[in-house]
Amino acid sequence: MTKELKAVLFDVDGTLVDTNYLHTVAWWEAFMKAGYDVPMAPIHRAIGMGSDTMLDSLLPDDRDKDADADISTSHSALYSVYWSRLKPLPGARRLLQACHDRGLRVVLASSADPDELKVLRATLDADQAIDAATSAGDVEASKPAPDLVQVALDQAEADPAETVFIGDAVWDVRASQKAGVACIGLLSGGSSRDELTEAGAAAVYDGPADLLEKFPSRLVTAELDAPR
Repeated sequence: MTKELKAVLFDVDGTLVDTNYLHTVAWWEAFMKAGYDVPMAPIHRAIGMGSDTMLDSLLPDDRDKDADADISTSHSALYSVYWSRLKPLPGARRLLQACHDRGLRVVLASSADPDELKVLRATLDADQAIDAATSAGDVEASKPAPDLVQVALDQAEADPAETVFIGDAVWDVRASQKAGVACIGLLSGGSSRDELTEAGAAAVYDGPADLLEKFPSRLVTAELDAPR
């Protein structure tokens, strides 16, 4: 059944702010400091997961998991060096504002920790268009678990059928599917069109600017039926 959309949920890293490759380098160096030689390609493919899920995916099962927190802390310290130089992706601010101007509830649903999310919001400089935000600190299980999406839905005060999630990684798509929310994929984080489509993205665009350019005058769920 076609329903008019009431809310748009946004991932942030790689979707609105150009950070995915910076995270990749920071994780690579954090792993090296901890004695793990993990190539950058699989690290990049894991960006968008929560850090706990990422470490389980990339590091040996028989490692000392008590040291995982130190690796995450090291990554955060290495990544924080870039904070003052972060940039929104082209069209990101205008896309948020366009959603707000159409009367949609706009909620950020990020796997970043609360301090990182504050920096990302400052980088976006679009709080006037954002109704709410959730981060890794608000949930027990991170993406690809649906928890973040479900909390964001609660904040949006919308049903899954009245909501769309916009993200750049297969983990965004999978988390959205588990929550019953259609997901639009963006190529701005480095995942391919085929990866996002095969994961179940309802539509795929180059990035925020491309999505904004093709932004329909009236958003309804029927417009998300076929990948494009």
